[in-house]
Amino acid sequence: MEKLALLGGTPVRNTAYPQWPVFDERDIEAVTTVVQSGNWGGFPYPGPQTAEFVRRFLALQGGEHAVAMMNGTVTLEVACRAAGIGWGDEVIVPAYTFQATAAAPMAAGALPVVVDIDPDTYCIDPKAVEAAITDRTRAIIPVHLGAQMADMDALMDIAARHNLIVIEDSAHAHGAKWREQGAGTIGHFGSFSLQSSKILTSGEGGILICKTQELADRAASIIDCGRPHDAARQLYTMGANYRMGELQAALANVAIERFPQQAQEREEMAAYMDESLSEIPGVRLLKRDLRHTARSFYRYIFAIDPEVFGVTHDVVCDALHAEGIPADDGYPPMHQYELFQPHLSRLPVPSAFPERLRFHPGQFPESERAATREAIWLNENVFRAGPQGVDDVVAALRKIYKHREALAAFQS
Repeated sequence: MEKLALLGGTPVRNTAYPQWPVFDERDIEAVTTVVQSGNWGGFPYPGPQTAEFVRRFLALQGGEHAVAMMNGTVTLEVACRAAGIGWGDEVIVPAYTFQATAAAPMAAGALPVVVDIDPDTYCIDPKAVEAAITDRTRAIIPVHLGAQMADMDALMDIAARHNLIVIEDSAHAHGAKWREQGAGTIGHFGSFSLQSSKILTSGEGGILICKTQELADRAASIIDCGRPHDAARQLYTMGANYRMGELQAALANVAIERFPQQAQEREEMAAYMDESLSEIPGVRLLKRDLRHTARSFYRYIFAIDPEVFGVTHDVVCDALHAEGIPADDGYPPMHQYELFQPHLSRLPVPSAFPERLRFHPGQFPESERAATREAIWLNENVFRAGPQGVDDVVAALRKIYKHREALAAFQS
């Protein structure tokens, strides 16, 4: 009799999904060229490889001004600093995201104000944003999460009415579009990560799209030890060395050549996944907003109903892994996140506004529901394995649903 692999049965899939990152001789040649040039680092900024990557990334994503940096965490910090955000200011962030979204404003001296998410998309809830605004609020950092985008129409309206800066955390959103406008080009800044797991990677790295030349000049100065980067006034800033090196930029220039074909492949297979998953009892697809005209697939997120499956999402993820499917249960909610420890910081922000960082259970119910019960995240490589890669995910979930009572009994 068929059994779950977790309980000793035969796995649905015995073949590994495609590896990431993808590489070939072009990467080796690109890095070799930089090594032989002797120009390995980021000074003087930008180097030729870095300048070329900025040009190519803007051609891909949209926008007119961008600054490449050492990673996709400092891009958020630098955006805050370039906008003049610092001590005494508040920056609104979602409770369901990587800890860097909340830590970056603190690195700039500001207070992250955590709010809940929209259960339909798992992105920041505009109603929660508006309710959290005070006379100290200076910015909003919406996160485009998984294959979803935050409601940029509503958020830009809120920002315009309250004179706020919008910094799009687009670490998951390379190639995504809202009303045919690239993610990261709608707000004042768009922050992208090139970390090794991201769908456009140089191992480490980041790039910040800036709405104006003035903001880009400030950002470039901040990451280049404060050196002036504006042509006319030659203004210094209080900066640090956050430059992208030429070796990373060389890898990014090869990766961006592959990106369009990879993105098309993921989109086609994700559309197939949408159709297939929707037929499984207890599975809920996140809502696809028609204004979200091009998706990005760093991760594909859907929800399970624990009442139907008899277990929470972490157990379903364990069962999927046993069946040969790469899945995980995503981020913890920010107020329960071991990586987010504001009170351990020596920065004065937590002690100045302790009530803003004093959380309690149930404060962010939608984020807690997603993070502790519902959300299942699929890796991007599922969508580079052709129709069989998708079919195996669906077969594994159907198998888990069919044997849900045995799974629940095993877990208890």
